[in-house]
Amino acid sequence: MEPAMDYLKLASAGVVTVGAATVYYLLQGPDAPEPAVDLERQTTMLNTTDGARISRLCTEEKLIATYFDDVTTLYEGFQRGIRVSGDKPCLGWKPTPETPYQWLTYKQVNERATAFGAGLVKLGLKPENDTRVGLYSQNRPEYIIADQAFYRHSMTGVPLYDTLGEDACNFIINQGDLSTIICDNNAKVKTLLDRRKQFPILTTIIIFEKANTENLTKADSDGVILLQFENVEKLGRENPVQPNPPKSTDLCMVCYTSGTTGTPKGAMITHGNALASMSAALYFLVSLIEFCKYLNPCGTSLNTDDVLISYLPLAHSYERLIEGCLLTVGARIGFFQGDVKKLMDDIKELKPTLFPSVPRLLNRFYDKVMTGVSASRVKKFLFNLALSSKAKELKRGVIRNNSIWDKIVFRTVQAALGGRVRLITTGSAPISSSVLSVLRCIVGCPIIEGYGQTENAAVSTLTVVGDPDSGHVGPPLPCNMIKLTDVPEMDYYSNNNKGEICIKGPNIFLGYLKDKEKTREALDSDGWLHTGDIGEWTSNGTLKVIDRKKNIFKLAQGEYIAPEKIENALAQSPYVAQVYIHGDSLQSCLVGVVVPDPETLPSLSSKLGLSGSTLELVKSPVLKEAIIKDLIELGRKQGLSSLELVKDIHLHPELFSVENGLLTPTFKTKRHEVSKYFSKEIKEMYSRLEETKM
Repeated sequence: MEPAMDYLKLASAGVVTVGAATVYYLLQGPDAPEPAVDLERQTTMLNTTDGARISRLCTEEKLIATYFDDVTTLYEGFQRGIRVSGDKPCLGWKPTPETPYQWLTYKQVNERATAFGAGLVKLGLKPENDTRVGLYSQNRPEYIIADQAFYRHSMTGVPLYDTLGEDACNFIINQGDLSTIICDNNAKVKTLLDRRKQFPILTTIIIFEKANTENLTKADSDGVILLQFENVEKLGRENPVQPNPPKSTDLCMVCYTSGTTGTPKGAMITHGNALASMSAALYFLVSLIEFCKYLNPCGTSLNTDDVLISYLPLAHSYERLIEGCLLTVGARIGFFQGDVKKLMDDIKELKPTLFPSVPRLLNRFYDKVMTGVSASRVKKFLFNLALSSKAKELKRGVIRNNSIWDKIVFRTVQAALGGRVRLITTGSAPISSSVLSVLRCIVGCPIIEGYGQTENAAVSTLTVVGDPDSGHVGPPLPCNMIKLTDVPEMDYYSNNNKGEICIKGPNIFLGYLKDKEKTREALDSDGWLHTGDIGEWTSNGTLKVIDRKKNIFKLAQGEYIAPEKIENALAQSPYVAQVYIHGDSLQSCLVGVVVPDPETLPSLSSKLGLSGSTLELVKSPVLKEAIIKDLIELGRKQGLSSLELVKDIHLHPELFSVENGLLTPTFKTKRHEVSKYFSKEIKEMYSRLEETKM
């Protein structure tokens, strides 16, 4: 029976193969549409001496600051959303995993924001722009309600988030003069109360969930007012206050960047800054979605029928930008349950049309798809056949989800994202070109990659829909111009189309709160933001990010890492003479190169039962594991986060020196040279780590 079954399996596979091959050769995709911009010339060089470039979407070489004539602030944006939505659903959430999404309409959100804002004023907060209020919460409807309450009275929100760390959080509360902080749960309230002595300015905490007895007692004994969010709303309904809307030049938030090289910096973002980025993104997306109008599901511009899944932190400018766009056009925002493990379940139920993402999540999605494909030879054959066909369409600028391959091969993949996604965005960190190319073929909708910083209100470039190339971040958005400036110490020169990325436009922040020195470092006298990133213009006018001016880089999660800080901490190990920490923005962890201390190496080796020359000892996996263990323990004692702990090391027998080209004459590590010197070992370490995941 077994040979017969094998024959039937082969015969079945043969029929499928022949049928698929026939379809492959008969299948003819649609004609490619005209792209929104000339893909061979995506930027306009301004007639200046500094080589600045702007988007080809700019009319008469003028940058845009607004999209809708009646929207110049985030407050006006939400008021427009109320008008155009027809009181459709606005904010959705799942009360429990078993219950379906529940929704607040635009009018209900506005009523609650009006009441909460009045309640804050009644509590004594002044309705003016210098009033700053902390927001310490996961994404949820009350977060948006609180934000809108701030805007209604020209107050400034200051987001706090868990990954800041205790010292950074203390610093922000004190520098920001946060007398009032709004929290989502009792755990965060307890954290604040336990550290109250570090920030005596804090007098009021408002909590979304029901306050527990422990926190109520602790708050009372410490002289802190602890209030329920709903009670502040009730207070506001009983004491209505006329709004005091902000001007475009007023601050909408102070967004603190993760202070990996010291204390955090509070980027002051105005309503005008945020609106410029939002308006440019809307203008850009509408133009490019119209470009795809013949496609399913890219049929219309952003509108009240769009649905966004909110799971990226609202404490970061990327998510705020996207949600601001959706609230302005009257669309829906559905919040995940707060558990990333349940995110795919939330997506399937919510069926979003817009899906903002980051490389780390897209990489996981890609890995899951490829693992499923590898489970069967037939599946793998069909997948590769389909991928090849879609890749050819993508090369011609065709993006769709209604081909035969979408129906018979990629339907399950697209269903995992809810089946209605018509646009995916990715930012925060670079994404692998190969991963992006495959995903663009299989998800059935455009995936656009952006580049930006908190200081330019989240985004300054976006890739053009229809551009099949990857590995770049697209041309400038129509709200800002970009130029590259010389960095001679790194051998980057603008006349060779390489240099530090500098950005100028209405989306550029005012500066850092109470920090003139850092502001002067970031903003020059002509208003250019110096990003610290090294860019390169491609031949068709798109921007590639190729390096970092300062010794800081992002991991795939989007978190900044300061390697020298880690090296200084780990150098205190008695077994380490020198250490080099390496991070790759396409990877999610750190690896290192360690030169063992020649004085302590013999005793450590003897303790481990090892013998031999230094050259022989550094090849020992036992020695390596012992040193890694010591570095991890030391790192934790030094207060390093889990992302700052090395996951693998390479032991090197020879000290870095001026003579071997790995140190400067002042004995500083030549990071670029060390990275090149150990490129083979670094690649091997990441390969081993990748294998352990599988």
